[in-house]
Amino acid sequence: MIDIEGYALTTLDAERLIHPLVGGVILFTRNYRDCQQLTELCAEIHALRTPRLLIAIDHEGGRVQRCRDDFSLIPAMQKLGILWDTDAIGACEAARTIGYLLAAELRQCGVDFSFTPVLDLDWGRSGVIGNRAFHRDPQAVIELAGALINGLQSAGMRCCGKHFPGHGWVAADSHVAIPVDERALADMRDDLMPYRHLALDAIMPAHVIYPQIDSRPAGFSPIWINKLRQEFAFDGVIFSDDLSMEGASVAGNIFDRANAAWTAGCDVLLVCNAPDAVGLLLETWQPEPAPDVRLLSRLVPTEPWQRNEQYCAMGLAAIEKLTSEIA
Repeated sequence: MIDIEGYALTTLDAERLIHPLVGGVILFTRNYRDCQQLTELCAEIHALRTPRLLIAIDHEGGRVQRCRDDFSLIPAMQKLGILWDTDAIGACEAARTIGYLLAAELRQCGVDFSFTPVLDLDWGRSGVIGNRAFHRDPQAVIELAGALINGLQSAGMRCCGKHFPGHGWVAADSHVAIPVDERALADMRDDLMPYRHLALDAIMPAHVIYPQIDSRPAGFSPIWINKLRQEFAFDGVIFSDDLSMEGASVAGNIFDRANAAWTAGCDVLLVCNAPDAVGLLLETWQPEPAPDVRLLSRLVPTEPWQRNEQYCAMGLAAIEKLTSEIA
């Protein structure tokens, strides 16, 4: 899965998106001007291939929301956790309607998939996770994330839990550092609970090293990936986190990173904000076994799109309540 340059496809973008190694595209803020432009861009991308490419985005809410103008501003998920402490039923209903609104606004423009929800626990240690997490209590995370996922699915959108097995304990930011979580596996029981109890379509492992379990980051670790597949019986899509992040540098150059993630068992490799690295991989990388790019079609919505205005209104009301009542 690769990214593109701007508001419309360049010739180079189009050439890369029809490459047999490419199965999807991830959009960033630089790819969004307004709803009309985004709709035209998504239509252009979808027209390139059959089955069509998956169009994904990081659209969680709070500080991680790529599309803002003309979109509802989704609150940070921590606000739902705060509400859960006093009104668990109301918080879950708010999460469900906000999940629908999040997905509906993206789908209306042609975006297929958002990398959400964050399932990391709020241990109060991680700045990069921070208020992106629902709660410290794994049961609250399970209930709130489950409700959000229900809302996403009501709008025909699949979900992606991240960052397996948990990024909330470490203080370092894997975008710019190599985080190390020294805990033993037994001490990570709470972090793992959401992955045991939620029905997820996709999972993204963390660029975090857990040396008590493996010397490699989770996304490069056959031990962690096999645990997902066997112990957790997960049969969905496993995305690597962005291979251009500093947390991935422990594996070596871009070829070493791609090979490490691929041989560990990741199904889809994300390479973002590194066009030269994308070019090198597409020109010379020969993964074994060869990937099945049709895998990502499992995440492309199949239901005809029809916006439910009542559900959207409920989502907007939930946002207004959260933003007005919870600091």
